[in-house]
Amino acid sequence: MSPVLSLVNVTKSYKQDGRSIQVLNGISLEIGEEFIAMLGPSGCGKTTLLRIIAGLEKPDSGRVDIPENAKVGFVFQFPTLLPWMTILDNVALPLKAQGMGWGEARERARKYLSLTGLQAFEDFYPREMSGGMKQRVNLARALAVEPMILLMDEPFSNLDPLTAESLRSEILDLWTLGVTTVRSIIMVTHSVDEAILMADKLVILTPRPAKIAGVIEVRIPRPRDRRSAEFQKLEDRVYELIAA
Repeated sequence: MSPVLSLVNVTKSYKQDGRSIQVLNGISLEIGEEFIAMLGPSGCGKTTLLRIIAGLEKPDSGRVDIPENAKVGFVFQFPTLLPWMTILDNVALPLKAQGMGWGEARERARKYLSLTGLQAFEDFYPREMSGGMKQRVNLARALAVEPMILLMDEPFSNLDPLTAESLRSEILDLWTLGVTTVRSIIMVTHSVDEAILMADKLVILTPRPAKIAGVIEVRIPRPRDRRSAEFQKLEDRVYELIAA
């Protein structure tokens, strides 16, 4: 089966105080129909790599190969909802920007608000919602564009532990049931526990300038038990790669 997404020798540098700082150093990776978790030290370029995949930034060299007309959804770390728009219109807005009429855009937005458990809140404004609910809106908005590839940048890092756990379970349910258009998920996280709990494969990056230190397949059946010996063994292996 051909990959959904390929990264070919991607490099990226930034200018800072008159100096060039290399962030990514020859990242090559093939991603199929799978859930990828990307781990690595702070500042190693994980978010930069996501932004390059999304087309929000360009690499200095190398390329990102994605099927023609494939859509990419992005769940940002912060929801960035427009406060003067209802939840329904916040989800519909990217569809309107793509040329869809408001009626059709709102109808599709309702579908994805329903999938994320927010069908009763479409007339609410962001100020009336908790942090967890706002992040569900963020997810619904990303899914509403009906992407082939879903990118998530530390989507649970600003939520309380119970809310984060609930949202992780909901995203896993959507993924395993195959009720969306998403064929590949790439999630950046600092939590090894979260990565093993959710992903099919872990991609470990080195400190900046980032290379791939290792790729680990998670063969533990879902739902996964954090207390199992297999889970703990995998966690130790990831920490060894990160610390190497």
